[in-house]
Amino acid sequence: ADDDVLGQCVYGSRLLGGAPDLVLHGGGNTSVKTTTTDVLGAPVDTLYVKGSGWDLATIEAAGFAPLRLSRMRELIGATELRDTQMMNEFRCALLDSGAPNPSVESLVHAFLPHVAVQHSHADAIVTLTNLADGPERVREVFGDAVVVVPYTMPGFDLVQAVSAAWSAQAGTQTVGMVLLGHGLFTFGDTTRQAYARHIDLITRAEEYLAVHATPRRAATGPGLPDVAPVELARLRAAISAAAGAPMIVSRHADERVAAFVSRDDLAAVSGRGPATPDHIIRTKLRPMVGTDVNEYVRDYRAYFDRNAGRSADPLTMLDPAPRVVLDPALGMLTVGQRAKDADIAEDIYRHTMDIIDRGEALGGYRALPEADLFDVEYWDLEQAKLRRGGKAPALAGQVALVTGAASGIGRACAKALLAAGASVVGLDLSAEIAATFAGSEYLGIPTDVTDADAVDRALRAGVERFGGLDILVVSAGIFPESEPIARLHMGQWRRAMAVNVDAVAALLQACHPLLALAPAGGSVVLIASKNVPAPGPGAASYSASKAALTQLGRVAALEWAGDGIRVNMVHPDAVFDTALWTPELLAQRAAKYGLSVEDYKRRNLLRREVSSDVVASMTLAMCQGAFSCTTGAQVPVDGGNDRVV
Repeated sequence: ADDDVLGQCVYGSRLLGGAPDLVLHGGGNTSVKTTTTDVLGAPVDTLYVKGSGWDLATIEAAGFAPLRLSRMRELIGATELRDTQMMNEFRCALLDSGAPNPSVESLVHAFLPHVAVQHSHADAIVTLTNLADGPERVREVFGDAVVVVPYTMPGFDLVQAVSAAWSAQAGTQTVGMVLLGHGLFTFGDTTRQAYARHIDLITRAEEYLAVHATPRRAATGPGLPDVAPVELARLRAAISAAAGAPMIVSRHADERVAAFVSRDDLAAVSGRGPATPDHIIRTKLRPMVGTDVNEYVRDYRAYFDRNAGRSADPLTMLDPAPRVVLDPALGMLTVGQRAKDADIAEDIYRHTMDIIDRGEALGGYRALPEADLFDVEYWDLEQAKLRRGGKAPALAGQVALVTGAASGIGRACAKALLAAGASVVGLDLSAEIAATFAGSEYLGIPTDVTDADAVDRALRAGVERFGGLDILVVSAGIFPESEPIARLHMGQWRRAMAVNVDAVAALLQACHPLLALAPAGGSVVLIASKNVPAPGPGAASYSASKAALTQLGRVAALEWAGDGIRVNMVHPDAVFDTALWTPELLAQRAAKYGLSVEDYKRRNLLRREVSSDVVASMTLAMCQGAFSCTTGAQVPVDGGNDRVV
């Protein structure tokens, strides 16, 4: 409805936030002013402004903080307002105590004498402002349609700078405001008008850049060649050591990246800083060019020491590990505590590459001075954005490979590892493995584990995506049809050995160099069987292959302990929620013992049903601290079996 001003603001915000060249990962903000009615029936001039932590691309009405407009405008007149005071005043001005914290730029929205306001960090605008002659370029493109505001850190100082610039420059022709080094504001009587003006100004900037800023280097060549997975894992280990925790490292080697990292001035242009200061919490001050992590750490410490005195309060240095790595051979590596964080760094830096290229074509890309960037990196309000993410999950930054992950125990193990924060590579013969789980922390690859070349390709893809390997869970296996030894089908025997033992030996061999580089130590869990300590008649192929698997694991535990790799085994029994057990087979086996199906499922000492999730819980435990001093262990998960006990 035309009178649903907040609904229109939500819609316009999503349009703005859905364009990556305008808004990236939580950036930008929007607002609308209207009149609401309080509990006494009195009208209240209200400012709805985007709440901190909400993403414009997906924001809902609940993501807007309703503020008492009169109080916000009173605050603009204060002589001084520290950040903590300002945010407290914002909370006190809320008309809904349950609303999110208002944007730190809420005072700018309150100041602007327009109903609707939209703000983005559009690439085209940032390209113009990140030049030595940025103010002149902005005037050349927009004339007097915009107010130009010198860079000022968001907060109370920014609204003062906006107020001064507005008084000096604004007129009837003003439809926008360019904040140098920061982005674009547009406004109007409606969100529709504010959005249309936003797109119009950005289109003008894009058309100007198309004529004046053709990059000298087109991304038309091939991508970069493969590199050895162990090389990536070794670099990840060094980056993780600098960060003080395991990190995800994703490689990007496409033709766009290849063109950028081939620049002969790569270190110079990438070293000038981020395109906008709010990117610094995701990318740090500059990328690491090359692979010398120690040198990067020394430079970061020096940067911190140079600037720490700018704060009135004592500062604790953030971890000095890079978040973006640029290398002519490796391409671009992006780093994060989880894959989604590495993906955000990638998105940001891909846009930064374009801004740098176009800026250089316009006479020279230039970021803000180091001191201004430091203030944002160590600004408590920016750090609060990261803290709101909560404590990292137990296995954040660790990479797990799970075979047989499309169903049964393997699927349950992959699910448990994902829930604990690990990034998971799932392998399975089934094509369904590609979509077994969703999200940035999962990579499913259809793979025949008996095909060594296919396994090597899958390992390479996993390392390119996540950087290395910390955890290996071997769940893929087959249970041949039951038959006595006297009538043993040797083809089935060989198939059982090929899948249950030979393929695992080859996989262990391929994974060992990667596991040896695991930042927190490697962990292997082999899903064996109760049939190892207590075999049954008619299961020679299965029992012997699982016994061989167990012996293989014991030898690996002996050989790999010196590399910090733990190898443990789980012996499940009677796990009926797998594809192996059909309702018909269950009924048949229960009848053989004269039991109901439910009683048959609980045919163990504890009278408990053993599920795939229970086996996965034990597997997960073996990958964490409780088993940090345990290797070579064989743990039954069978509800208790008198032949095993």
